[in-house]
Amino acid sequence: MTETAAFRYDGKRVLVVGGATGMGAAAARAVSALGAEVVVMDRAPVDYPVDQQITVDLTDPGALDAAIDQVTGPLHAVFSAAGIAGGPAVMRVNFIAHRHLAERLVQDGTLVPGSAICMISSVAGLGWQNHLPLLVDFLATPDYASADAWVDGHDGTCTYMFSKQAINAYVARESYPLLTKGIRINAVCPGPTDTPLARANTWLGFDEQYRKATATAPLRADEIADVMAFLNSSAAAGVSGVSLLVDSGHVMSSIGGSWETGRPVIEFLMTQRSV
Repeated sequence: MTETAAFRYDGKRVLVVGGATGMGAAAARAVSALGAEVVVMDRAPVDYPVDQQITVDLTDPGALDAAIDQVTGPLHAVFSAAGIAGGPAVMRVNFIAHRHLAERLVQDGTLVPGSAICMISSVAGLGWQNHLPLLVDFLATPDYASADAWVDGHDGTCTYMFSKQAINAYVARESYPLLTKGIRINAVCPGPTDTPLARANTWLGFDEQYRKATATAPLRADEIADVMAFLNSSAAAGVSGVSLLVDSGHVMSSIGGSWETGRPVIEFLMTQRSV
């Protein structure tokens, strides 16, 4: 390989779930510019050029399976980017559907050896290790319907925070079994990023003091997308099972004690019980 070839996607076919807007659209554009053939799956129309667009409703397992049936292989990368801020469907959209899709693609042989999956978690998923027994019990559900029923039967788990903790736990636990099939899995944990979802939910205020003190702008969707493109590229061949913080150092400087103003917030995220 040349010095830059490992970062490129020439000859690769990728699927972006939730690629109509936000980080998903940015990821699709990023890998397209790097040579990929791009398939976008979303419930909303895509307003930029892609090789295939598939309409999907992640809250409907039948519609999801029908959408997966339209994906032709081989696939070399999956970007699981669709998400919502809350409501009764938050676990289905943010995690259950993405897990179902990934496992279908692996089972069907559509995701080939050497491929990779990148999911979008969040700083809201910090502290997942503190709830591992509960998360393992949830992840033991074998399919979409049983996972949805588990959430219905466990108060306080149908939340944005639990959905992101589930992603982090899933990525960690699946790194070994997927690698036996030649497939890597990782996630990004963005800090507040300037997307339509973040603006609609006033999330950009979370790290405002830190950004002012460091003279840094809010993260942009394309900055998160570049990290995702790296994680799913051959350049990251040794990286799997990682939920990578992309937050300009806010969390780590808070944990390390050099940024005291934000530390109570981070400590809350790290130690609280989500359910």
